Amino acid sequence: MIRLLLMQISEVYLGLGQDAFAQLIRGISIGKLKIYQIYEGFKVRAHLTKVNTEALRKAVPKLWERISAGDEDFAKDLAQAILVSHLDMIGAVLDFVGVPHENGFFAKDMDAKPYFTDGWEERVHEKFRGVYTEAILLFYVNHLRWELLGATDVYLPVSPSAV
Repeated sequence: MIRLLLMQISEVYLGLGQDAFAQLIRGISIGKLKIYQIYEGFKVRAHLTKVNTEALRKAVPKLWERISAGDEDFAKDLAQAILVSHLDMIGAVLDFVGVPHENGFFAKDMDAKPYFTDGWEERVHEKFRGVYTEAILLFYVNHLRWELLGATDVYLPVSPSAV
Protein backbone atom coordinates (compact mmCIF):
# COMPACT_ATOMS: atom_id res chain seq x y z
CA MET A 1 0.00 0.00 0.00
CA ILE A 2 1.31 3.45 -0.95
CA ARG A 3 0.60 6.20 1.55
CA LEU A 4 0.05 9.59 -0.02
CA LEU A 5 2.05 12.35 1.58
CA LEU A 6 -0.86 14.77 1.55
CA MET A 7 -1.38 16.75 4.69
CA GLN A 8 -4.39 16.10 6.92
CA ILE A 9 -6.48 18.99 8.25
CA SER A 10 -5.45 18.11 11.82
CA GLU A 11 -1.85 18.83 10.77
CA VAL A 12 -2.86 22.39 9.92
CA TYR A 13 -4.07 22.96 13.48
CA LEU A 14 -0.98 21.30 14.91
CA GLY A 15 1.32 23.27 12.62
CA LEU A 16 -0.18 26.56 13.74
CA GLY A 17 0.14 25.57 17.40
CA GLN A 18 -2.02 25.40 20.50
CA ASP A 19 -2.18 29.18 21.08
CA ALA A 20 -3.45 29.78 17.54
CA PHE A 21 -5.88 26.88 18.00
CA ALA A 22 -7.30 28.55 21.11
CA GLN A 23 -7.71 31.81 19.15
CA LEU A 24 -9.55 29.93 16.39
CA ILE A 25 -11.92 28.38 18.94
CA ARG A 26 -12.55 31.78 20.57
CA GLY A 27 -13.42 33.16 17.12
CA ILE A 28 -16.29 30.75 16.54
CA SER A 29 -19.57 32.63 16.18
CA ILE A 30 -22.51 30.86 17.78
CA GLY A 31 -24.84 33.05 15.72
CA LYS A 32 -23.19 31.99 12.46
CA LEU A 33 -23.39 28.33 13.48
CA LYS A 34 -27.13 28.79 13.91
CA ILE A 35 -27.56 30.76 10.67
CA TYR A 36 -25.83 28.04 8.66
CA GLN A 37 -27.67 25.35 10.62
CA ILE A 38 -24.56 23.60 11.89
CA TYR A 39 -24.96 24.49 15.58
CA GLU A 40 -26.49 21.19 16.71
CA GLY A 41 -24.15 19.05 14.61
CA PHE A 42 -21.13 20.93 15.88
CA LYS A 43 -22.33 20.67 19.49
CA VAL A 44 -22.65 16.89 19.15
CA ARG A 45 -19.36 16.46 17.27
CA ALA A 46 -17.51 18.61 19.82
CA HIS A 47 -19.05 16.61 22.71
CA LEU A 48 -20.44 19.76 24.32
CA THR A 49 -23.73 20.00 26.22
CA LYS A 50 -24.06 23.60 25.04
CA VAL A 51 -22.10 25.88 22.76
CA ASN A 52 -21.35 29.31 24.16
CA THR A 53 -18.25 31.42 24.66
CA GLU A 54 -17.46 29.99 28.08
CA ALA A 55 -18.04 26.36 27.08
CA LEU A 56 -15.81 26.76 24.04
CA ARG A 57 -13.05 28.43 26.06
CA LYS A 58 -13.12 25.67 28.67
CA ALA A 59 -13.18 22.96 26.00
CA VAL A 60 -9.98 24.11 24.25
CA PRO A 61 -7.64 21.59 25.99
CA LYS A 62 -10.03 18.70 25.34
CA LEU A 63 -10.55 19.76 21.70
CA TRP A 64 -6.78 20.15 21.21
CA GLU A 65 -6.33 16.64 22.57
CA ARG A 66 -8.72 15.27 19.95
CA ILE A 67 -6.93 17.16 17.18
CA SER A 68 -3.55 15.93 18.45
CA ALA A 69 -4.90 12.37 18.36
CA GLY A 70 -5.72 12.81 14.67
CA ASP A 71 -9.54 12.88 14.82
CA GLU A 72 -9.96 13.96 11.18
CA ASP A 73 -13.75 13.89 11.14
CA PHE A 74 -13.86 16.26 14.09
CA ALA A 75 -11.08 18.39 12.59
CA LYS A 76 -13.14 18.85 9.40
CA ASP A 77 -16.30 19.76 11.31
CA LEU A 78 -14.33 22.19 13.45
CA ALA A 79 -12.88 23.79 10.32
CA GLN A 80 -16.39 24.32 8.99
CA ALA A 81 -17.45 26.02 12.25
CA ILE A 82 -14.36 28.23 12.23
CA LEU A 83 -14.69 29.19 8.58
CA VAL A 84 -18.42 30.03 8.57
CA SER A 85 -17.61 32.35 11.46
CA HIS A 86 -15.24 34.31 9.21
CA LEU A 87 -17.01 34.52 5.86
CA ASP A 88 -16.18 38.24 5.60
CA MET A 89 -12.47 37.40 5.58
CA ILE A 90 -12.98 34.50 3.19
CA GLY A 91 -14.80 36.76 0.73
CA ALA A 92 -12.08 39.41 0.98
CA VAL A 93 -9.30 36.86 0.41
CA LEU A 94 -11.08 35.25 -2.54
CA ASP A 95 -11.78 38.69 -4.08
CA PHE A 96 -8.10 39.58 -3.68
CA VAL A 97 -6.95 36.34 -5.32
CA GLY A 98 -9.60 36.78 -8.04
CA VAL A 99 -11.59 33.62 -7.33
CA PRO A 100 -15.28 33.83 -8.28
CA HIS A 101 -17.51 33.02 -5.32
CA GLU A 102 -20.89 33.67 -3.77
CA ASN A 103 -20.44 35.13 -0.29
CA GLY A 104 -17.31 33.05 0.28
CA PHE A 105 -18.64 29.83 -1.25
CA PHE A 106 -17.32 28.36 -4.52
CA ALA A 107 -19.72 27.30 -7.24
CA LYS A 108 -20.40 23.56 -6.98
CA ASP A 109 -18.27 22.31 -9.89
CA MET A 110 -15.76 25.14 -10.13
CA ASP A 111 -12.05 24.36 -10.38
CA ALA A 112 -10.46 27.11 -8.30
CA LYS A 113 -6.89 25.79 -8.57
CA PRO A 114 -5.84 27.99 -11.52
CA TYR A 115 -6.47 31.13 -9.46
CA PHE A 116 -3.87 30.17 -6.88
CA THR A 117 -0.66 31.07 -8.68
CA ASP A 118 2.84 30.80 -7.24
CA GLY A 119 3.32 32.99 -4.19
CA TRP A 120 -0.37 33.55 -3.51
CA GLU A 121 0.09 32.67 0.16
CA GLU A 122 2.64 35.44 0.71
CA ARG A 123 0.54 37.97 -1.20
CA VAL A 124 -2.56 37.14 0.85
CA HIS A 125 -0.63 37.21 4.11
CA GLU A 126 0.98 40.55 3.28
CA LYS A 127 -2.35 42.11 2.23
CA PHE A 128 -4.45 40.93 5.18
CA ARG A 129 -2.13 40.62 8.16
CA GLY A 130 -3.23 43.14 10.72
CA VAL A 131 -6.71 43.23 9.17
CA TYR A 132 -7.62 39.77 10.48
CA THR A 133 -6.02 37.81 13.29
CA GLU A 134 -2.93 35.92 12.28
CA ALA A 135 -4.45 32.65 13.46
CA ILE A 136 -7.57 32.81 11.26
CA LEU A 137 -5.70 34.18 8.26
CA LEU A 138 -3.09 31.43 8.36
CA PHE A 139 -5.74 28.82 9.07
CA TYR A 140 -7.71 29.84 5.98
CA VAL A 141 -4.62 29.96 3.76
CA ASN A 142 -3.66 26.48 4.94
CA HIS A 143 -7.22 25.20 4.63
CA LEU A 144 -7.23 26.28 0.97
CA ARG A 145 -3.84 24.65 0.45
CA TRP A 146 -5.12 21.44 2.08
CA GLU A 147 -8.56 21.26 0.48
CA LEU A 148 -7.85 22.56 -3.03
CA LEU A 149 -4.16 22.22 -3.69
CA GLY A 150 -3.15 18.96 -2.00
CA ALA A 151 -0.52 20.59 0.20
CA THR A 152 1.99 18.37 1.95
CA ASP A 153 3.07 20.89 4.59
CA VAL A 154 1.78 23.80 6.63
CA TYR A 155 2.44 27.28 5.28
CA LEU A 156 3.91 29.69 7.80
CA PRO A 157 5.12 33.12 6.70
CA VAL A 158 8.78 33.98 6.87
CA SER A 159 8.05 37.10 8.92
CA PRO A 160 8.58 36.98 12.69
CA SER A 161 4.91 37.89 13.25
CA ALA A 162 3.77 34.35 12.42
CA VAL A 163 0.99 33.14 14.72
